Amino acid sequence: MNPPPGSARRRATLLVSAAIVIGLYFLTRDRTLSRAESQEVVNNFRFSRTPLPEAPDHPPYKYVRKVHPSVQHIRAYLSTLGASVSLGDLDGDGLQNDVVWVDPRTDRVNCGPVPGTGARYETFALDPGSSFPNWHPATMCPEGTLVVDLNEDGLLDVLVVHWGRSPIVYLRRTPADAKTGPSAAEFEPQELIAGGDRWYSSTAAAADLDGNGHLDLIIGNYFPDGSRLLDENAQGTQTLHDSLARSGNGGGLRFFRFASATSGRHPTVRFDRQEDAIAEELTHGWTFAIGPADLDGDLLPELYVSNDFGPDRLLHNRSTAGRFRFEALHGERTMNTPASCVIDHDSFKGMGVDFGDINGDGLLDIYVSNLTSSWALTESHFLWLNTGQVGRMKDGIAPFRQASEELGLARSCWSWDCRLADFNNDGVPETLQANGFIKGQVNKWPELQSLGTSNNQLLHNPKFWPNLQPGDDLSGHDTFAFFARAGDGRYYDVAPSLTLQDGRSMSEAMLTRGISLADVDGDGRLDFAVANQWQPSYFYHNESPKPGHFLGLHLLLPLEKGTATLVQPGIGHPAAEVPGRPAIGASVAVRFPDGRRRVAQVDGGSGNAGKRAPDVHLGLGTINEAPVEIRWRDPDGNPREETFPLKAGWHTIKLGWPADRKEQPR
Repeated sequence: MNPPPGSARRRATLLVSAAIVIGLYFLTRDRTLSRAESQEVVNNFRFSRTPLPEAPDHPPYKYVRKVHPSVQHIRAYLSTLGASVSLGDLDGDGLQNDVVWVDPRTDRVNCGPVPGTGARYETFALDPGSSFPNWHPATMCPEGTLVVDLNEDGLLDVLVVHWGRSPIVYLRRTPADAKTGPSAAEFEPQELIAGGDRWYSSTAAAADLDGNGHLDLIIGNYFPDGSRLLDENAQGTQTLHDSLARSGNGGGLRFFRFASATSGRHPTVRFDRQEDAIAEELTHGWTFAIGPADLDGDLLPELYVSNDFGPDRLLHNRSTAGRFRFEALHGERTMNTPASCVIDHDSFKGMGVDFGDINGDGLLDIYVSNLTSSWALTESHFLWLNTGQVGRMKDGIAPFRQASEELGLARSCWSWDCRLADFNNDGVPETLQANGFIKGQVNKWPELQSLGTSNNQLLHNPKFWPNLQPGDDLSGHDTFAFFARAGDGRYYDVAPSLTLQDGRSMSEAMLTRGISLADVDGDGRLDFAVANQWQPSYFYHNESPKPGHFLGLHLLLPLEKGTATLVQPGIGHPAAEVPGRPAIGASVAVRFPDGRRRVAQVDGGSGNAGKRAPDVHLGLGTINEAPVEIRWRDPDGNPREETFPLKAGWHTIKLGWPADRKEQPR
């Protein structure tokens, strides 16, 4: 009996379809390393762990926030943020060995020496005090910090962003004498803007946005302005997201241009808000993270903006002196690219962002963390590989392709901050992820999954959200991730195999929010600190055996005009007699003998709740000396470039700020 007409064709079609499905399964399933392969990777790394210091006489710990009556049933959800951490050099000893971190258990901004770096001063907490009539701790809380020299006097200041109010700037007073160390009394608080508006800010970054030589500020905001989410006595109903994938009613971005500053015992700084830096449709995302970096080589930073419940944005900088202007870039979709993996079209939950050269081609790539919990709302992390076609940015095209799947970095769990850093100096960056959401005993993923498939018209009203109370659990047992590259070129999370000095695994379940990077003791190995929600936060000291060579650069802008470039070779940590301010935005390119390039930039606060110190650190592997090209803008905004033959190690370079021609001696 002959088969019906067309049946052979149908069978062939079914066989091909099945083969494609099976092939896709094997291509996308998580690969694992053998025990021997894992141990070979793990042997390159070793860390010890110490809790971060707390200011004395802190109030009793709390583990949930008081919230508006209309969101009382989701108070565990609204209590999931607040922990943050930044490393820097508060005491001016030339090392990034001070830590500023927010402990949500006390809502204090703690400042102190990194554990193990000496008791150089007492840990203290920043406090605006009675000078702020609109300071109401019961209806606001700190969310993040940025350690940066805002008034250009060579002393680091602290910017604190909050839920429930606009940011506060703490300016370091000029010390009365050389022995005056950091303390609460040595920081003068002032409002970033007058009026005490109710913002819900999640992050901040500093960068010279218009190329005039001064640092400007970008503030990323989450909930809508004017919300009273933390006011248990307020009336009415609070508004939440208006879409699962295209929310456009959040706090969004705010831009501030440097206007003036003074130093001394009563320092000041003024920033003017810029209202029209971006198109109106880009201004109201639910922003978690901001990443400034120069991607087209003009020494003006582009901005990557990670948005929750809506598409991330890559903003091309087209600013001119005195006027900010950014335009959204759009990725190009191919037959093999899902729409959700195209820049400006994704529908994921953007959490963190960082920059680094992950494939060694001398171009900055972009690493973005999303929500990727297994068997839940499984999305994908992003690894945007730079194609090098930067000229296309002028036509509105983002020259990046999505490569997280092929590199093994597509999935982990519920992730927040993410970092690219070379911890063993072999020239290949590792990746870190801060993970975990709400820890409890009752799994609430089925309820949240139902919310994830609900009608957008209902989402903004909190009464349609499932109950999320203390004791409930959403990805509360996710573990901290440490991805390292194996011999097959892919990345694997080796945290479960990394044993700390106290015997614990680095993959311990923690509700981690922020990751900060710095070489705190100047030994050439990058250390890091993590900020945890409702738990102790920690410093991880890098004790990796047999690291490769490294190049470490403290790049400083001079405080006075008329200075030539000054290089402190060797150990080269900044000394008091070489004053300056971090040259945020300066770019570095190391040229290897075989023609390869390694690149980095001085970071001004990329990320979510963690900020790296403003140094450049590049692993060199076996290379011990190479020419280093440095490009920067001087404090007048003039682009400059110099090349230095440098040996491996730490160097301080105070970049030149030449006098005007008419001022030069005959």
